[in-house]
Amino acid sequence: MSSWISMDEVCSRLGVRPQTIYAYVSRGKLEVMSDPSDSRRSLYRAEDVAGLARRKQAGRKHETLATNTLFGAEPSIPTSISTFLRERLYYRGQDAVALAKTASVEEAAQLLWSAGQPVDFSCGDRVTTPGRVAAFTMLAGLAATGHSTHGRMTRVLHQEAQGLVGKIANAFGAAKVAQPLHLRFAQGWKQPAKVAELLRTAMVLLVDHELTSSAFASRIAASTGASLPACLLSGMTTLSGPLHGDASGRVKALFDEVERQGEDHVIAHHLSTGVPLAGFGHHLYPDGDPRATALLAMIDLPENIARFIEKASGLTGLQPNIDVALAALVTHYGLPDDAAFALFATARSVGLLAHSLEQLGVAQVIRPRGRYVGVMPER
Repeated sequence: MSSWISMDEVCSRLGVRPQTIYAYVSRGKLEVMSDPSDSRRSLYRAEDVAGLARRKQAGRKHETLATNTLFGAEPSIPTSISTFLRERLYYRGQDAVALAKTASVEEAAQLLWSAGQPVDFSCGDRVTTPGRVAAFTMLAGLAATGHSTHGRMTRVLHQEAQGLVGKIANAFGAAKVAQPLHLRFAQGWKQPAKVAELLRTAMVLLVDHELTSSAFASRIAASTGASLPACLLSGMTTLSGPLHGDASGRVKALFDEVERQGEDHVIAHHLSTGVPLAGFGHHLYPDGDPRATALLAMIDLPENIARFIEKASGLTGLQPNIDVALAALVTHYGLPDDAAFALFATARSVGLLAHSLEQLGVAQVIRPRGRYVGVMPER
């Protein structure tokens, strides 16, 4: 059985300050729970602390450091764009959930890019056949002909970045009108003002999530001086994986099963086969994803979906994450089949470009080393 210890004891065992403990928690290296005797205090899993202590004692040999930097035991890239603190997401110091109550995607982009001028995404041409094929084809063409980011003014790069986000939105079916992004999507998908407000909230909650795999991919491209479209394409292709930005597609498939067979059958099947329920649990939010909580509270869920979420959480102990909220939004309001990815990709393009722009300030190519484990060459 797991044992839990206080913050003071963790700091003593590891020889670090509380700020470091918060960083360990935010990166999923240290599990935390509320103290049953005092909800204002937190307790930490002793086994995780012991593991951190062992890694610390192992030293910082080159080989160990290189491996850990890639796989999460060591933070490796400084960023001021977003972070996590006490299981909350912050954009440049502002609580993302609080910001999403009123901010537009354009305002979130101005914040993340540190842009001196208001951001406008109402550019570009309407796409005849919208969808991810159109989005990736457009980006690939621009990446093949784009100019290097080196030697260009930040103001000019901001203008190019807002044009790219506008083109991504167009490719996914947003209407070509001079309006904020969420209203363009609502008009393009023929949705009322109530749904437009949900789209705005969802996209602001999705614009960034610290150093994700897609942000890392964009930064690698940016470190080589690649064009902004190439940086964005690098991140977007990584985002498209079902374990990243396309995860809500698996949740929507679950919801479809619930519609056909009922929530009890679907849950029983997954639990009996040991197949995890897509969209439940998040290592950065042990007590629940605050983004999902905020968005789900705005959606009048169908009874069967609400029962499914409640029963799944009760039986697994895992709370729904943002992928569940996105899938619920798409399913309940009859949005296009690929709308969840469209919203995620368009919103996150803001963050991917923010990471690309920030990386330009580092005059060094990101070049991890391989740790060879194959057949040794003959001498």
